[in-house]
Amino acid sequence: MDYKDRKPKNNGYKGKQEGRGGDRRATYGREPLKKRPMDRNFEREEPRDTAFRDGQAYEGFDAQKHDESAAEGLVIGRNAVRELLRSDRTVDKLLVRRGDREGSIVVLVAEAIEKNIPVVEVDKSKLDAMAGFVPHQGVIAMVAQKEYCTVEDILAIAEERGEPPLIAIADGITDPYNLGALIRCAEGVGAHGLIIPKRRAVGLTALVAKSSAGAMEHLAVAKVANIANTIRELKDKGVWVYCAEAGGTPYYETNFKGPCALVFGSEGNGVSRVVTELCDGIVSIPMYGHVNSFNVSTAAAVLLAEASKQHRNGK
Repeated sequence: MDYKDRKPKNNGYKGKQEGRGGDRRATYGREPLKKRPMDRNFEREEPRDTAFRDGQAYEGFDAQKHDESAAEGLVIGRNAVRELLRSDRTVDKLLVRRGDREGSIVVLVAEAIEKNIPVVEVDKSKLDAMAGFVPHQGVIAMVAQKEYCTVEDILAIAEERGEPPLIAIADGITDPYNLGALIRCAEGVGAHGLIIPKRRAVGLTALVAKSSAGAMEHLAVAKVANIANTIRELKDKGVWVYCAEAGGTPYYETNFKGPCALVFGSEGNGVSRVVTELCDGIVSIPMYGHVNSFNVSTAAAVLLAEASKQHRNGK
């Protein structure tokens, strides 16, 4: 039989059912539904102004999100950052939208550079994620949760306690959880302070404070421009500096008596080559399992605890 002569089957439906490509609507014993006309009486929503006007936030502004950002140590927007730079508060970093160097942004970047504040260019998507619903206007400042001290302040703390200095040095740790755990370990064993770099490392953010479980409030933290130069200065003051890396002397065979500092490297790269060459020695934790290393905060707990024990009880 020719295909064109075939008739579609009607399986008992009472509705209309025509051939291929035709109307296949079936009513199943009811009146067919009437096609609803499209409602075209809507108005196109005007684009919202994402800037603050007359001190009022725009329609999509979320006050709760703004408060959370402030609690996390973020200062968002050009006017807010401008006033921050004029104040005495410690600023860890200034994040600027990539390629956005016009208008007041140029002035803010110049002021930050004059104050030796690291300026980092990031994509707009990162600023959006950090700011949430708050209009960032291409700039966000990261404020430290605690005031930094100097290396001399850390040495003075050891002198006040009548103890040889025990100092932890973080060489480029970027993970806030690791830095917070390291702070907790250092404070728990009685270290006198921690030294961190200004650039390519995490500062004292709210997440670091939370990860330290409150220990950050009791440990002196110094932020320096150059870790290598700081190590040279410590050595000139009689402090022995040891680098925590693989292939060194087992930590339980190392003499940590006297003034000493322990350097811990970043999660991926470890201690930098320049810093390693400046250290007086390399100490390691022997590994007997299948993994070849510990997390940086775990390694810090082991080494700092051993150094603290030798300081107090002898080797």
